[in-house]
Amino acid sequence: MSSKNPQAGSDGVTRRRFLTSVGAGAIGVAATENLLAAGRETGESQVMPAGQASTVSLRINGEAHVVLAEPRWTLLHVLREIIGLTGAKPGCERGECGACTVLIDGVPRYACLTLAVEAQGREVTTLEGLLDGETLGPVQKAFAEADALQCGYCTPGQIMSVEGLLRANPDPSAEEIRRGVSGNLCRCGAYHHIFQAARRAAELKRGK
Repeated sequence: MSSKNPQAGSDGVTRRRFLTSVGAGAIGVAATENLLAAGRETGESQVMPAGQASTVSLRINGEAHVVLAEPRWTLLHVLREIIGLTGAKPGCERGECGACTVLIDGVPRYACLTLAVEAQGREVTTLEGLLDGETLGPVQKAFAEADALQCGYCTPGQIMSVEGLLRANPDPSAEEIRRGVSGNLCRCGAYHHIFQAARRAAELKRGK
């Protein structure tokens, strides 16, 4: 009987190596469009070895960033560790707490569940992108006015969810606000003030 690994392809890439290199959450997006094109042209494997980085072009807060990133790296990791934007916070890192919420094309998304390669060609907005120079944006001002925080760790994610809600619906009802921030947990229990801040932010954005 042959001792060759039955799970290895002709290029020697095993299933174990594949899963290690791209991560379980990255199976469906293991290769970017550029990698696919390169693989078709050269006939080489489209699976990148573990630890090998490729160029990823991101547009964040209106600015272009080109970084070297492994295909398994999350957007949260790249934002914080590579680009230095630390507004999005690592919490549960499995899509439950919402502390890492950012906007992708104006829609709230968990950065911990989004691969950096998925964000290519899209507009990413972080907490820092709501500032006008050193001036707080309307939602940030509203959170400060309403004292909508205690420890403050979840606050960046809460603000980004409210920002995304108000971009889609400038005058949400109380129930729509509750649904809009339902993906963000506040372990301090400051929900009443968070709801007040969302209503105040809507007023500020409408110029009242």
